[in-house]
Amino acid sequence: MDSMNMQIKSNVKQQKMVIEMDAGKFEKLAASFGFFSDDFNKSLTRAEKDYKAGRVRKIKSLSSLK
Repeated sequence: MDSMNMQIKSNVKQQKMVIEMDAGKFEKLAASFGFFSDDFNKSLTRAEKDYKAGRVRKIKSLSSLK
């Protein structure tokens, strides 16, 4: 299996991150997360419907979802 090299630059003060990769590496990464599966596409459709219906809330961190 090919290794995937990525360049990550971070500025701690601004809490922003820049990740650069070519299209082939991005597709490998997306496939490894399952972004091309039918289940993922169905979950995106459900999420879009929830957003349009107003069933969303703003959060400050992922830990608040517990």
